[in-house]
Amino acid sequence: MVDLGSGATTPLVIAHRGASGYRPEHTLAAYELGVRLGADAFEPDLVSTADGVLVARHEPEIGRTTDIGSRPEFADRRTTKTVDGVTHEGWFVDDLTLAELRTLRAVERIPDVRRRNTVHDGRYGIATLDEILELRARLSAELGRPIGLFPEIKHSSWFAARGLPIEPALVDTLDRHGLNRPGSPVWVQSFETTNLVALRGALRTGLVQLLDDHGAPADLAAAGDPRTFADLATPAGFAGIARYADAVGAAKPLVDPLLVAEAHDAGLSVLVFTLRNENRFLPADLRRPGPDGAWHDDDFGDAFAECERYLRLGVEGVFSDHPDTAVAVRDALVAPLIG
Repeated sequence: MVDLGSGATTPLVIAHRGASGYRPEHTLAAYELGVRLGADAFEPDLVSTADGVLVARHEPEIGRTTDIGSRPEFADRRTTKTVDGVTHEGWFVDDLTLAELRTLRAVERIPDVRRRNTVHDGRYGIATLDEILELRARLSAELGRPIGLFPEIKHSSWFAARGLPIEPALVDTLDRHGLNRPGSPVWVQSFETTNLVALRGALRTGLVQLLDDHGAPADLAAAGDPRTFADLATPAGFAGIARYADAVGAAKPLVDPLLVAEAHDAGLSVLVFTLRNENRFLPADLRRPGPDGAWHDDDFGDAFAECERYLRLGVEGVFSDHPDTAVAVRDALVAPLIG
């Protein structure tokens, strides 16, 4: 069971990129709101600035999540890069120093679905890992419960090839904050594998192997290893993962009773990503029309039912953009067991 140090054995609710259904993702405001809505932990994605500082963004390209496109002083930084085989055009975090990044403001990543979040555009800056860890400590003390952290290392091989490896900076930062220890409420995640294998010797925190529902880990593909995520999500794959990781974080389409049983048989906890309230992200049978009787992507569907489906499979945790929804479902399911 994934444990944050409290001894609790109920499934965890992890605020995915913070309460990103209500605030622009990966802002300190989103993280704090997620915790205050009842989440046990929150998830920052980590990328590196040009001067090697770890900050929270979902991907190296920051044109969709900041206001850099409206800043004439950065117009000449627009470029095209290939990240893990996919070409992107825009502005990239590794081309900016932390001082330059500090001048930018966060904006909603998917305004077509989350129009209400755009009212917060420009209100928040870009958070560093140090600031995130300070927030975690403050909220833990204030709320009287250990707040967990699930940092995800983004595009590990790509950043390393650019001379900006994320892992050494992450280990150093956790050391400085006293969190690289047994029983730490920190669980480090990655879609790649070789970095987690290496981190097993450097970190005493939990490690989570992420499994997507398509494609292959970027490091394996680059090395000519034919294994895909589907290959890792098998008894043999889980046995291999269990040699270096403590849990798997699996995309929703992968998660069924067989996967949960096979992962548990290998001694791995199972986390599910990502639960969201909006119709666009729900299975067809759980989508609902809006108040006008029409169907809209941004209207909320029966997200409670989806969350319950996964919790009843026996998973150890869920990542949710709307953590209050997941907390309500989790608590309703757990209450009869302890009442």
